[in-house]
Amino acid sequence: MRRALIRLAAATAVGLLCVGAYGAFRIWQQGLQDDHRPAGAVVVLGAAQYDGRPSPIFESRLRHAVALFKTGDYRFLMVTGGKQPGDRTTEAAVARQFALDEGVPANRILMEDHGRNTRESLDAVKTTLAAESIHDAVFVSDRSHMLRVLRIASDLGITGYGSPTSDSPGDSDPLHVIEITIHELGGLAVYFVTGNSPPD
Repeated sequence: MRRALIRLAAATAVGLLCVGAYGAFRIWQQGLQDDHRPAGAVVVLGAAQYDGRPSPIFESRLRHAVALFKTGDYRFLMVTGGKQPGDRTTEAAVARQFALDEGVPANRILMEDHGRNTRESLDAVKTTLAAESIHDAVFVSDRSHMLRVLRIASDLGITGYGSPTSDSPGDSDPLHVIEITIHELGGLAVYFVTGNSPPD
């Protein structure tokens, strides 16, 4: 009986390792693809902001999203993200101001400023885009985040394409890459089991 339990535990560990390895492969396979094309909107996922200033990761996303919008292939730039306890402003408000400072017209910016995680933000994105009769979008986030973003968007009925940032701080740091890959594996697992997302 003891040997059988050991074998079962070993088989389970090997199985989990294989699933994790495949998940990591898919995360970075998707993250290295840039599928941007003309669509109704560019949607940039929120990230940390510090008292009105976007974090380096968030700024990288915003610069990429604004550059895409300025190609003229999109009706709107949509910014997303609520605020954490103690924050004075939202990620979306910081992103909107960044876009305005970069010359994006105010009437071409859409906002979602209540989402506390990826699923909540994309629920609101769907509603906001539908109100503008938009059913497709290019999503901008970090490479590691794109697989989860596009999977949730697809499940919500949004035709989504990914355009990850190519210069996100930390992508060249092996320890950071390992950390964010583990985070995304956990995020995908939580989404598949519960239909929701962990805090971003």
